[in-house]
Amino acid sequence: MTYTIGSLARAAAVNVETIRYYQRRGLVGEPPKPPGGIRRYDESHAGRLRFIRQAQTLGFSLGEVADLLALEDGCHCREAGRLGAAKLALVRERIAQLRCVEKALAGMVGQCRGNTGKVHCPLIASLKRNANAGAATAGKPRERKAAARRPVRA
Repeated sequence: MTYTIGSLARAAAVNVETIRYYQRRGLVGEPPKPPGGIRRYDESHAGRLRFIRQAQTLGFSLGEVADLLALEDGCHCREAGRLGAAKLALVRERIAQLRCVEKALAGMVGQCRGNTGKVHCPLIASLKRNANAGAATAGKPRERKAAARRPVRA
């Protein structure tokens, strides 16, 4: 089956401009344009676009997708595995960070539920306190990085 760029976009569930962008980045090849005709894409183009979309869904950047595509001949499983392991480590780190955020927010929200007669909201007060602490370290890169990694405490 062959596709025009519009039908290729529909088949791969992407935008035509996305295909053109991927072509400029070298992620998807561009078939030759016959004189007076239109370019015809084949199933390999559609498969490559689907691969890119799936890799992005898993969190790979376009640069990382390019690295994976360079290994697609099936002989570089170890290198692809290393790229996957690095991405997995980042995902696990982000999950751990999100768990800290979840715990901090749950504590703050819990304080709000128990705050029936007070004038100041504990959640807003805590956010202000942490924002002011962050402003104090704004000029110091190492302290700012460390503060960014610390969970917000209620």
